[in-house]
Amino acid sequence: QVQLVESGGGLVQPGGSLTLSCAASGRIFSIYTMAWYRQAPGKQRELVARIDSGGITRYADSVKGRFTISRDNAKDTVYLQMNSLIPEDTAKYYCNAKWYNEDYWGQGTQVTVSS
Repeated sequence: QVQLVESGGGLVQPGGSLTLSCAASGRIFSIYTMAWYRQAPGKQRELVARIDSGGITRYADSVKGRFTISRDNAKDTVYLQMNSLIPEDTAKYYCNAKWYNEDYWGQGTQVTVSS
């Protein structure tokens, strides 16, 4: 079992920045592909960014150039640095850990972009 706890969400003005953190516990963190998803009201959950065990990253087109995913295996933590936030980024952001048939989710952290 892997437990994931997100933090760092909040209210930010358009153009602002936030950094989300996801702390993992329970298994060997470094083997997992870690990802951030988000879900806005009335919409499906979508992949925002992903980083595999080798550090290879992938981003949704809507966040490329604005968001950066990173991981610190010594701290069992994955981060999402979000810059130039826009109202369309408003959603609940979820951390995900995946390794073969193992798939874990955090409880989510709310990000609201509004003036």
